[in-house]
Amino acid sequence: MKISTVEMLCCPFDKQDLMLHIITQNEDKITEGYFVCTECQRIYPIIKGVPIMNPDEYREFSLEQPLLEKWGLKSSPQFRLPHDTKQGDNNLSFDSN
Repeated sequence: MKISTVEMLCCPFDKQDLMLHIITQNEDKITEGYFVCTECQRIYPIIKGVPIMNPDEYREFSLEQPLLEKWGLKSSPQFRLPHDTKQGDNNLSFDSN
């Protein structure tokens, strides 16, 4: 996923801004990371350069959870970060407006 496309994305649930957390990248492409909605705190992983932004009913918590744990994150089956979760230093926030 190219960093330049991040500005075009918003939370598919509530259309709010997303905070980008980059785990790995190659030049201008993000290969691993995740988005967090600034409003509802839903988490959307980026796996092999592809953001997983499906509606909740089409997501598999059991498939995403091991990857989130690998990154040191805890998530609920509602795909939200708990309020006490600390977020990493590689944060970029983009307005969707």
